[in-house]
Amino acid sequence: MLRDFFNKKRKYATVPSDRSKRDIPEGLMSKCPKCGTIIFSKELEKNLKVCTECGYHFKLNAIERIRLTLDEGRIFEYDSDMISEDPLEFPGYKEKLVKQAEKSDMKDAVVTGEGTISGYPVVVAVMSFDFFSGSMGSVVGEKITRAIERAAQKQYPLIVFSTSGGARMQESILSLMQMAKTSAALKRFSDQGGLFISVFTDPTLGGVSASFAMLGDVILAEPGAIVGFAGRIVIEQTIRQKLPDNFQTAEFNLEHGQIDKVVERKQLKSTLAQIIDLHTVKKGEI
Repeated sequence: MLRDFFNKKRKYATVPSDRSKRDIPEGLMSKCPKCGTIIFSKELEKNLKVCTECGYHFKLNAIERIRLTLDEGRIFEYDSDMISEDPLEFPGYKEKLVKQAEKSDMKDAVVTGEGTISGYPVVVAVMSFDFFSGSMGSVVGEKITRAIERAAQKQYPLIVFSTSGGARMQESILSLMQMAKTSAALKRFSDQGGLFISVFTDPTLGGVSASFAMLGDVILAEPGAIVGFAGRIVIEQTIRQKLPDNFQTAEFNLEHGQIDKVVERKQLKSTLAQIIDLHTVKKGEI
C-alpha cells in the first residue's frame, strides 16, 4: 500500500489547447480595462455596461445609449438619410467612410431625434465613438444644428450626449466651421429660453468639447469620463510639466467648476428627468 502511494502518478494542471479556446463562444466574456476583472458579457449588459467590481463605465454606442435613456428605448429619428461626402477629395476618405459605416452600423457619428424621458418630451443628439472616433464633420455639425432648431421650434428641452476625439481632419475647415455653427444655434436657442443639458461621456475632446458640449445650461458627466481639449501627452510636452493623475477626468473637472455633477449611469435617466421637471412650468403655476 505504501509503495502504491509513492508510485501514484501526479496530476498536473493542463493548459487549454488552441482548439478548446476556439470552442469558447466569441463575446462570452468581457475584461474590464481598469481593474482587469473578467465579467460575463450578459452580466455586464444587465449592469448597464458598468464593471461590477470597480464601477468602470464601458463605452456605449448611440443605439445603446438611446435604449437606456429614452422611454421604451424609442426615438423618432431626424435626418436619418444624411451621410458624409468627400468635399475636399481627401485621399482614402471615401473608403474609410464605407468601412466605418460597416463597422459601426451607423451612417455617421451622431443620431438625432425626439422621444420622451419619464414622460417628458425631449430632443436628443447622441454621439457614437465607434464611428470615426466620434469626430465632428459636416454631417455631425449639421445634424446637431438641426436638432437644436427643432428643439427651439417645439419648445422641448435639448439633451446632447457627447463623445468625440475632436474635429474630422479629412474635412479640414468645413469641420471646424461646425464649432461656430452649433454654438450660434445654441445661442439662439438660449435666447428663446430653451433648456440645454449637456452630458459628457468618455472621451470628449477637441472641437466638440470646445464648442457645443461646454455650452450646456446644466453639464453632467459619467464617472471617469475624460473631458478636455488637447490630449494629456500633448499638454505635458508643451508645458514640460507632469500633470495630476486624475487630470481631465470628470471628477477633476467637477472639482475645478467645469461641470455641475458626475452621475452614475444607473442614475442618469432619473437625474435628467428631475432637471427637466424643475424647468417645466405646470398648469396652474403661473
